[in-house]
Amino acid sequence: MFQVAATDIERLKNKKMFLLDMDGTIYLDDDLFDGVLEFLDYIKSVGGKYMFLTNNSSKSVTKYIEKLAKLGIRSDASDFLTSTDATALYLQKCDYKKIYAFGTSSFKAQLADSGLPITDVLENDIDCLCMGFDTELAFQKLEDACILLNRGVDYIATNPDWVCPTWYGFVPDCGSVAEMLYNATKRRPKFIGKPQPEMILLAMEYTGFSKEETIMFGDRLYTDIKSGENAGVDTVFVLSGEGTMETLKETDVKPTYIFENIKEFYETVCR
Repeated sequence: MFQVAATDIERLKNKKMFLLDMDGTIYLDDDLFDGVLEFLDYIKSVGGKYMFLTNNSSKSVTKYIEKLAKLGIRSDASDFLTSTDATALYLQKCDYKKIYAFGTSSFKAQLADSGLPITDVLENDIDCLCMGFDTELAFQKLEDACILLNRGVDYIATNPDWVCPTWYGFVPDCGSVAEMLYNATKRRPKFIGKPQPEMILLAMEYTGFSKEETIMFGDRLYTDIKSGENAGVDTVFVLSGEGTMETLKETDVKPTYIFENIKEFYETVCR
């Protein structure tokens, strides 16, 4: 258990806006971590608000609502911000004729529902490649992406995460596929999700909470914690997912607080 000063506990008790990463922070696969339900109930009991911020662009918000319901958490669309949401907002500000969507069916549907000119077929008038975390990856998509990148189209990706945690270890995430494409084309994407600050800033804009009232929880230093740092809010690094104390020693990203998991935070701060 990590030692937390009394003054820090008081500071944490004054937080009202809790931004929570999902994979590795509140659950792993289909297993909800201990203490999460109690923690969420506590937030509501003190008049606070929580939002789930995830870089995982392979699922739609509807799928996340269904997943959380199975884990005992009632939620609606207003409780979520995903890297796909942030990417769609970014793309809406551009003026692309046609965007090749490299990702899952849910990813493509969400971009299309946002009014964007989406295709998943190689065509001559494509001027942007947009890539998400693709759990339906096929080699044809990689080949199409290489052709487009060699043409010089703009290149956007939802998130730089190297891996996604599972119960048996890790699987390659969007950042790893981007690195593979870099090795083939020497092109790197503009990443939109965490560690960029936009998702956190959007969450505060939607809810009206200040930076001082907001805190970001996550298990990845280079995305979750860095995004909080970039947005100027306090952060909690949990050791229940990808990140470890060893990885903390290897980076200049420094969380405001460190806890083993959500349960330890709840028992230390919320009781």
